[in-house]
Amino acid sequence: MVRFFKRSRHKPEPLVRELIKVVGINQVLYTAEDLIGYEYDATIERAAPEVVVLPHTTDEISSVVKICRQYNRPIVPRGSGSGLSGGSVPIKGGVVVSLTRMNKILDINIENRYAVLQPGVINLQLQDRLATEGFTYAPDPSSQRICTLGGNVANNSGGPHTLAHGSTVNHILELEVVLPNGDIARLGSRVLDTPGPDIRGLFAGSEGTLGIITEITAQIIPLPQSLKTMLAVFDTVTSASEAVSSIIRRGVIPVALEMLDQEIIKIVEPRIQAGYPLDAGAVLLIEIEGIPDAVDADSELVKAACEASGASEIRVATSSEEREKLWEGRKAAIGAIGAAYPAFYLLDGVVPRTKLPQVMEDVLAVASSYGFKCANMFHAGDGNLHPTLMFDPQNEGVLDRVLECAGEIMRICVDSGGAITGEHGVGLEKTSYMEWIYSQDDLDAMENIREAFGPADVFNPCKILPNGHGCAVGHAAEINIAMGGNQTSADIYI
Repeated sequence: MVRFFKRSRHKPEPLVRELIKVVGINQVLYTAEDLIGYEYDATIERAAPEVVVLPHTTDEISSVVKICRQYNRPIVPRGSGSGLSGGSVPIKGGVVVSLTRMNKILDINIENRYAVLQPGVINLQLQDRLATEGFTYAPDPSSQRICTLGGNVANNSGGPHTLAHGSTVNHILELEVVLPNGDIARLGSRVLDTPGPDIRGLFAGSEGTLGIITEITAQIIPLPQSLKTMLAVFDTVTSASEAVSSIIRRGVIPVALEMLDQEIIKIVEPRIQAGYPLDAGAVLLIEIEGIPDAVDADSELVKAACEASGASEIRVATSSEEREKLWEGRKAAIGAIGAAYPAFYLLDGVVPRTKLPQVMEDVLAVASSYGFKCANMFHAGDGNLHPTLMFDPQNEGVLDRVLECAGEIMRICVDSGGAITGEHGVGLEKTSYMEWIYSQDDLDAMENIREAFGPADVFNPCKILPNGHGCAVGHAAEINIAMGGNQTSADIYI
């Protein structure tokens, strides 16, 4: 597959020289071949930056921001680039500030139950380090092997254990940030429930539009006394969906309640050998934690709920190795799809739990009407869906059909009383959907918040809000910008 796109022909030598003075020549990338790896994330959008800077300190970032303001260049913060909404794609060029070299765990304070981190720390790296102390950091995105804590905060990422523990914002105490004028500020506090407006909460989920996160103080919690991981097997997605509501109606809130349908099981099981039955219509991966007596009681209620909903088999992991294998199948699902198909498009929507059976039927029907295979692996407990459309990008017009199909699926989520994102963020891909769920007054209020921190076109322009400062609306229009303005979305792949 060959992909053609336009690169910026502007030669920003004065800008590059100023940036090199601040961070050093080895921390500034500006040749076309060096910029390729920074023009995309895990979505289909593409746009090349003019310059990439890889700072080591907060003070360096502050100076970089001031230089970019002087040269009137937009700034795009970036972590590992594992985002799934186009959030780190530099759609208007400018300077990408890559935070991957700011990757130190600065402090772990067990007595006060917090960890201080630079934004480039990998999620799993923190969890592995805390495990040696008998603690953990609860948010665990499926991409935790590669995603950074800074990116998690920027997107307010979730994960399988969001159902009981909450998303990233619920575990962040304090942030150090660089604002659009280059000033350094601290938001929140290491003390819980500090008075005043929750500006820290505004930054969590702001997707790099308000400033650059340079230090994170995260709350940590003890590892559970007891843990039980179960696999419930169902003949259909509908019966598995019904079991989700049945479990919670019985008063049990598992720490994780994940669903995988037959299509993803057929992709994952031959590669991972997680123990998922190949003939299952769907499986639920259920985890319960707490004190031993409560875990035993809750697991019996879960079994009863699954049996009442038609589970053909219920397994309980009997060793840590078996538990890890069951989870590997879930967390390696996206990688398995990538290995099995030329291309895929992963969606992120939210629906009420009680609407899951009907919504899942509708999602599969829409995908089938477009001729796409659709694999589903998602956080069923909180209704956070991730339908994944598989396709061959060399088929003429396929990308337009993928985006049209995706739009219909997102509309199903909204019409069911849900939302357009649960954890991946709005980024580029969903700006045109924001008007489905927010009034113009709502959108104006969000724009006012952004401008309260500084000019709205400084940090990560054209993200989240529609019609922002010279930004096009709609997925295909966004791609057209990335391609230099002369192509349609179908021209990305040939």
